[in-house]
Amino acid sequence: MQTTLAGQVALKGVGVHGGIEACLLLKPAAVDTGIVFLRTFADQAPRKIQVSRQSVQATDLATVLGDKTGILVSTVEHVLSALSGLAIDNALIEIDGPEVPILDGSAAPIVAAIDSVGTVQQTSRRKYLKVLKPIRVENGASFGELRPYDAGFRLEVEIDFDHADIGRQRFAANLTPAVFRRELAKARTFGFLKDVERLRTAGYARGASLENTVCLGPDGVLNPEGLRAPDEFVRHKALDAVGDLALAGLPLLARYSSFRGGHKLNFQVVDALLADRSAWAIVEATEARRPAAELVFGQPIPAFAPER
Repeated sequence: MQTTLAGQVALKGVGVHGGIEACLLLKPAAVDTGIVFLRTFADQAPRKIQVSRQSVQATDLATVLGDKTGILVSTVEHVLSALSGLAIDNALIEIDGPEVPILDGSAAPIVAAIDSVGTVQQTSRRKYLKVLKPIRVENGASFGELRPYDAGFRLEVEIDFDHADIGRQRFAANLTPAVFRRELAKARTFGFLKDVERLRTAGYARGASLENTVCLGPDGVLNPEGLRAPDEFVRHKALDAVGDLALAGLPLLARYSSFRGGHKLNFQVVDALLADRSAWAIVEATEARRPAAELVFGQPIPAFAPER
């Protein structure tokens, strides 16, 4: 069955790019609502934006949503990842600023907030977007691909960075709420010290700090507490992918593989899928399904995450 929040809960913090404080209020929503942002303003009426392919305005260093009048809210990927990862179908996300708070750089605070109010089953069956044939997008050496998969949603993400602390890492899992909580939710966004001045000059990363971003210098990780997992970098890329794929508007029945991907590539795959009407079908859950086996492989191989 579809699910929503059992109550409302608030989160507050600064945006990683703009550095502007905002309050995020997660609220229950009726069946078949999907995920909707409500952007509030001090001097004008609130505006709603449905999370969908059509609402995407930019995907360069973060996922940005808006409408024909312009941008409404940016850096939505972590809250979308938390809702999608916990299999929440319907929610209203009220926000009074231009950017979702980065919090600690992961989805863990959002998961904790949702857990504090709980979720409830609703009266309609869940709908899925079932992938019927392979859809692949290539950008140079990078690629993203959706393929048919009969055991729910499988995620396979691989990265390759020219930095000794990252290198080549891979994460693969049949995604369930339990896997999301245990393996992905705590993974933080990351960036490189050498890029900070350039990004801030361009208007990005103004709210980034060691409290919300894993920062890599020439000699390694600068955060005093170190990493939360040896392969935290690829786990965060997988977390971002879950949020970006939520832009399809419905949970996917598919296998998603990416290599050296990021927000832009993830969305390009969603866009290519939905543009091909023969590649997908909307199906409804007809009976309780046993979750696919929780297979997880997170092995290092000799942030906004960078697009690489």
